[in-house]
Amino acid sequence: MGKDEIAYLGSDTVYEGKLTFKGTVRIEGKYTGEIVSDGTLNVGKDAQVDGTLNVGELLLSGRFSGEVTAKRRVVVYASGVLEGTLQTPNLLTEEGGVIEGQVIMKNPGKAPAKGLLGGKEA
Repeated sequence: MGKDEIAYLGSDTVYEGKLTFKGTVRIEGKYTGEIVSDGTLNVGKDAQVDGTLNVGELLLSGRFSGEVTAKRRVVVYASGVLEGTLQTPNLLTEEGGVIEGQVIMKNPGKAPAKGLLGGKEA
């Protein structure tokens, strides 16, 4: 477990329910349910997470299926697979990372651009 991680669900862990936390949590096992946090969720490469995530940041090396809302960013690493709906202002996908579903990128607090030229009518 890294020095910034406050909880670690190991590879032999199977958990179902609702998880809330501050800081960083790393999941290596199977998790089904809801996760709510302004912190960072780190899904390890052998992990399988199914459900609804509302987190500050998602670092995905394993598999996720469901609905994700990330306030700051989502990183899908080369071994990561995300299936479902993703909403975040910042998205980084490494070569080999997979996203299947809908991606919505909104930057909270910014007014939408008008036209095609960043606020100027085209």
